[in-house]
Amino acid sequence: MDVFENAPEQALAWHEAGQGAVLATVIETWGSAPRRVGAQLVIAGTGDMQGSVSGGCVEGAVVLEATDALEKGEQRVLEYGVSDGDAFAVGLACGGTIRILVEPVGSVLPVELLRGLMEARAARKPAAYVVDLSSGKRELAFGGYPDRFAMDRSGFEEDGNIFVAIHNPPLRLAIVGAVHIAQALVPMARVAGYDPFIIDPRAAFGSEARFPGERILSDWPDDALDEVGVDSRTAVVLLTHDPKLDDPALHVALKSDTFYIGALGSKRTHAKRVERLEEAGVNPTQIARISGPIGLDIGAASPPEIAVSILAEMTKILRRGA
Repeated sequence: MDVFENAPEQALAWHEAGQGAVLATVIETWGSAPRRVGAQLVIAGTGDMQGSVSGGCVEGAVVLEATDALEKGEQRVLEYGVSDGDAFAVGLACGGTIRILVEPVGSVLPVELLRGLMEARAARKPAAYVVDLSSGKRELAFGGYPDRFAMDRSGFEEDGNIFVAIHNPPLRLAIVGAVHIAQALVPMARVAGYDPFIIDPRAAFGSEARFPGERILSDWPDDALDEVGVDSRTAVVLLTHDPKLDDPALHVALKSDTFYIGALGSKRTHAKRVERLEEAGVNPTQIARISGPIGLDIGAASPPEIAVSILAEMTKILRRGA
């Protein structure tokens, strides 16, 4: 899990180590706020911190408030206006306004609730942390917010009092075909927050030398995807050009909840792919889920450029839908 996204785990670890811990969560933004709603910063009683709520603009002030809140055992809601000058100083184009919920672990955020959230995250089970700011009630929900879960969007409900923090499983990327594009796509995807892995039964392609330190599955694609499981937080990218490898993977992906399926190839190649799927009895609605030719049309030519176009399309569909 990326270091910038494991604030809850770190909060529990610091609390259990006796240091004390406070979770600070962005609950509302206006203007060009540096970080999106749901971003978190965890602060230890020693003053150590991990994560970010503003990209560096207000972290110092939040740490002071969090330390005081920890000593007094109270919840706080902070509001900051980030000026254009301050934003520019930390590399941002312009400022905005943010509200931040500060919750000391134990006195405000129940330890057992936090532990339950950790268990859900470890099991790749989508969970919502729901806080009623007026009553102080806190609970975990494992359903009931379909749009929020689908769009990975934390925020307030219509009443303006209930804040829902979405904790979706980390993103994964299954790449079928250990080709040149995959060599460029893997590091890009990792930077973007994905946990990528490569599937290719061809030893000459899926080698440690070509993908040092990466997870490589040498099984046939359908067997590999069945083994790891494909869920709503997994993208599937097919890069082999070989129907013997791509098609079995497609049949698994099309039966899953994956949010993105992309297949490399020209329009003619994709048309033949569609014909094969139709002959196999696949529903046209399901076939329409495939992005083919893969990637946004940005005129990409080289493997790195094609990788950029693929990652951009994945992001677009993840955040805005197909």
